Amino acid sequence: MPDNLRPLVGKRIVVTRAREQASVLTEALEALGAVIVSVPTIEIRKPQSWEPLDQAIGRLEEFDFLLLTSANAVTKFLTRLTACGRDSNDLAALEIGAIGPATAADLQSAGVKVDFVPREYRAEGLLEALGNRDVSGKAFLIPRAKVARDLVPSTLEAKGARVVVVEAYETAVPSYPPGALDRLLSPLPDMVTFTSSSTASNFVGLLGECRASDILARAALASIGPATSETMRRLGLAVAVEAKESTIPGLVRAIREYFDATDSHG
Repeated sequence: MPDNLRPLVGKRIVVTRAREQASVLTEALEALGAVIVSVPTIEIRKPQSWEPLDQAIGRLEEFDFLLLTSANAVTKFLTRLTACGRDSNDLAALEIGAIGPATAADLQSAGVKVDFVPREYRAEGLLEALGNRDVSGKAFLIPRAKVARDLVPSTLEAKGARVVVVEAYETAVPSYPPGALDRLLSPLPDMVTFTSSSTASNFVGLLGECRASDILARAALASIGPATSETMRRLGLAVAVEAKESTIPGLVRAIREYFDATDSHG
């Protein structure tokens, strides 16, 4: 492929996504010529118990809405749906909301009809997508990470909805042997990518503030969207790139545009 179609040739880009989720971003950047340094700062683990999720699946008929706020939530929810002897047909009576196109695509590929996807792919957008409809007395099921923002449940409850939040997975900070991170980050990368607030805060936590600020002061930092950028700024990190659309393709586009612009200015 000619170099003009591989605008990231020679750029060292750190991908901090969970190992099992990193391939789409990694492959897209490698196709543009980037050298990828994989530094997962998050691990996806099953919850300590499946019981709360399984119980909720056992009484799906009690719910009016199912909200899925990540691809991980979709994977875990559908796995437990099958384990509980149910299938996508049992979701037909529910109104289903997905936080973004990737989450919606995962549902649709499993034969699940998605009723709404917000224009803005984060919690605020999901609430906006529900619009002005009266949710008072309606029951919402939200399978999600053990630790997550409470904006959606608290806003819905304030409007009179009944919200059941169940743990579908938990995230953890991976451990690295002494010196491993320094080796991975040498030579210094040109860019570090963050695909969630957790990847950013965990990166700083793993490296320690001094070391992180040393590396991050000299690398361009790319964010998948406003919520992640907000966390990065709170951590004192300068956001050089923010995807216009909070998706992996949107992030790749923004990274390409950033390097096109900086390289053309010499």
